[in-house]
Amino acid sequence: MPAMRTVFIVLALGAAGAALALLAQESTTFKVDVSVVNILASVRDRDGRLVNTLNREDFILEENGKRQEIRYFARQTDLPLVVGLLVDTSISQRELIKTERDAGRQFLEQVLRPDTDLAFLIKFDAEVELLQDLTNSRSLLEDALNRMDTTQRLRIRTDPAPSNWQAWPGSPRWPGGSRRPGSGTGWPGGRGGGQRRPGGTGQDPSLYASGTTLYDAVFLAADDVLRQKTGRKALILISDGVDRGSRVTEERAIEAAQRADAIVYGIRYYDNEAYGGRRGRGGRQGSEGIAALKALSTQTGGRWVEVSYKLTLEQVFSSIQDELRNQYNIGYTPVALNDGAFRQIALKASDKKLSVQARTGYYARSE
Repeated sequence: MPAMRTVFIVLALGAAGAALALLAQESTTFKVDVSVVNILASVRDRDGRLVNTLNREDFILEENGKRQEIRYFARQTDLPLVVGLLVDTSISQRELIKTERDAGRQFLEQVLRPDTDLAFLIKFDAEVELLQDLTNSRSLLEDALNRMDTTQRLRIRTDPAPSNWQAWPGSPRWPGGSRRPGSGTGWPGGRGGGQRRPGGTGQDPSLYASGTTLYDAVFLAADDVLRQKTGRKALILISDGVDRGSRVTEERAIEAAQRADAIVYGIRYYDNEAYGGRRGRGGRQGSEGIAALKALSTQTGGRWVEVSYKLTLEQVFSSIQDELRNQYNIGYTPVALNDGAFRQIALKASDKKLSVQARTGYYARSE
């Protein structure tokens, strides 16, 4: 068979499933070792309504400031969906957990198609706990939601903390215990033995069972669960956004999501009474949480939404569900530089009255 009739496609950026679905709609023959960058995008008009009638020529795509040809395009809602529900169960969320459980149950029931989609559930407080691994079983997800609860305790040290104080008390919560902070196996910056202070800073170790390891939860969900999966991947993150005690930084959490091609939807659910204020009024922790959820969401192609008296958690879940069903699947082949560097993506609509929501970049393949 002539060489040009043999098709070898190497999808180098973790977008194999989405890219193959696009290729199935195209009749073009491709050369050897084609690297495909896949982008999932949502478009809204000035009134915030989703627009799902655009075509390939209605988009302008740039990488590092240079115009790119859109090779693959589809208004795609049939691709498999892999969704992770990440729920903050720290002390500050104790009055909100029942609503989070009920809304999460309704969301998973409505968005998951049993034959094609998968979901998993993570809770995080002082620890990150995988309550349910990837499954299409609604009964298993229901059971995991029922086991989701806030950490109601603060374990107080009365004796001086020893020099080799363990900041990760108790048995490992991550399956196998190999990826929990301090294990030294796969965890970035792990020193082994679990010997660290919360967050790697000089925080007071007397409250060593409290904390909100938000960045750790995003990192583990993206790197451990989603990295090797194909299709559309989304992380639904419910939290007030205040991180206390994570081993990884915000930047590492964002990087892990970008490398996994995962979109983060940040849902800010804030109880100001938990921080000693009046309900509905923000404070220093409030603004800090907004910045974190905004960064995690916008840089991965998602968006952040705040729950309020006018916008319930159920309504927020419904809007995310609509968005996941009205996405554009866009692919292009960049210049093949295997340097592992981050490359910026700018995707916009030719109609300036429309706004495009998509990830801001990706990490090139490294040798």
